[in-house]
Parts: sequence; C-alpha cells; structure tokens
Amino acid sequence: MEARSPGVASSARKPVLNNSARKIKDNAADWHNFILKWDKLNDAGFTVANNIVNIKISKETENDANHQVDCDGSSVIQKSASASEPHKELEECCTELLDIMDKMTHLVSKMAKLSSTVKGICVLESFQHGEAGRDRPLFHTWPTKQFDEVSSKLADAYQQELRLKQAIAQEVAHNTEQDLAMVYLSAWLYQPYIEDSSRVLLESMLLETGHRPL
Repeated sequence: MEARSPGVASSARKPVLNNSARKIKDNAADWHNFILKWDKLNDAGFTVANNIVNIKISKETENDANHQVDCDGSSVIQKSASASEPHKELEECCTELLDIMDKMTHLVSKMAKLSSTVKGICVLESFQHGEAGRDRPLFHTWPTKQFDEVSSKLADAYQQELRLKQAIAQEVAHNTEQDLAMVYLSAWLYQPYIEDSSRVLLESMLLETGHRPL
C-alpha cells in the first residue's frame, strides 16, 4: 500500500535501496500511519464509552428518583415516553463503539501482516547470507533482525491492547457500578499494554530508515 511518509530526511543524494530495504522502509511508514489511526480510534472510542457510562449513571439516578415520587396517570405516561430516549441513545452508542472496535480489529490485523513481512525478509536473508546475516546493514546500524524484533513487539502490544478493549466494550454497557465504570474508562484511555517504550521503538525505527532526520 502507498503510505504517507512521516517526514523524510532531506539530503542532496538519496541512496539506492535494494528490495528488502525498500520493503522495510515502507513497512516503517505503515507502522507510523497505522498507529496514528489507532490513536484517533482510541480517542473516538473513549468518547463513546464515556457517553455510555454517563447514560447508564443518568438512568440509574432516574430509576432511584422514580421510586420516591407518587405517580398519577399522566406522569406515568410521561415517564414511559422519556424512559425510551436514553435506551435508544444507549443502543446508538453501543453500535458506534462496536463499529470502532471493528476498525481497531482490522487495523491490528494489518499490523500483524507488517510483522509477518519483516519476519519473511529475515528468513530470506538467513537463507542468502547465513545466520549471521548480511555484512553491511540495510540502512545505518540496525541488523535486519532488529526490525523483526521491533515489529513483533509492536504487534504484540497492540494485539494485547485490542483484547483489553474488546473486554471493556463487552462489559461497559452492562455494568451498573460507577467505580468499575471509571476503571473501564481509565483503562481504555491510558492503554496499559502500549507503553512509552513502544513509541520509542517506533521513533527509533523511523530514524533508522530515514523517515526522521538523524
């Protein structure tokens, strides 16, 4: 796929890349773009999940209040009509959250393919150059196996984070405990499986492949 470059280092003369180097450079740009898309989906998902929690809290508060009021015929009809509004809004939010989850799942499958591509390049190089690999690195200092290690770590991190979000998405609309709801929202927002080191690995790969100026 044609990926948007995260910022190419300027130079008077661009080195000619062999096929493996070109694939790995494109791969690094794809990682950058996929993670940007993930971050946008994560923000959108948090907003929707937060709306779901607020609707649930409002509904529980309204239910508690209804037990304390006297109902005549007209007020019962009015409450029945208004009760359907948050239910419909909740359904719409749940549908939207599931749509976001589908997009995240698709994105993680693309990340897995990036990792698989680099692994295939490493297998090919081992066949061509032996276990020690090529004499000179494809770019600056990294051996080809290091790209495989970084891609595998990133793919694993986002796969684990996806599983966590799938669990949250399944539970957040059914939960009635406010404290637990806050835990769900916090876990979604701060993404415990995507550590700062993952961002460092991505930036290091962009530097090595020339997408960032040294």
